[in-house]
Amino acid sequence: MKRKTSSCCGTPAQAGDPATELPEQIQKDLDAMGGLEALAGRIPSPDDLEEKSRVYHALSDPLRLTILYLIRDQPLCVCVINRFMRLAGSKLSYHLNILKESGLIEGEYHGNWIIYSLTETGQAFIR
Repeated sequence: MKRKTSSCCGTPAQAGDPATELPEQIQKDLDAMGGLEALAGRIPSPDDLEEKSRVYHALSDPLRLTILYLIRDQPLCVCVINRFMRLAGSKLSYHLNILKESGLIEGEYHGNWIIYSLTETGQAFIR
């Protein structure tokens, strides 16, 4: 037998139905902060969420975290980074690119060398 009503989180039920009400403490807390509209207003913009997602994705891999800790104290070239990482060049390049696209590191050309260092954003995450 199907229910005619649903919980507060399901499809809408008839007004006044107790199944549509929120738990008392949740309702009080929501009211204190200004309601559902105020809660929705606290969510960052889609652009901010996209940026945060890129950063957290970059931080989610132990290899990339290792790279960040390697260049935390001093900018390094790829050859020094790879002495610690011992990765194929293409794999190291892949991880460096993800870190660069996320804004955690930057690479600066010095002749034939690219020297990688943390950005301000990268420094904020690696202390």
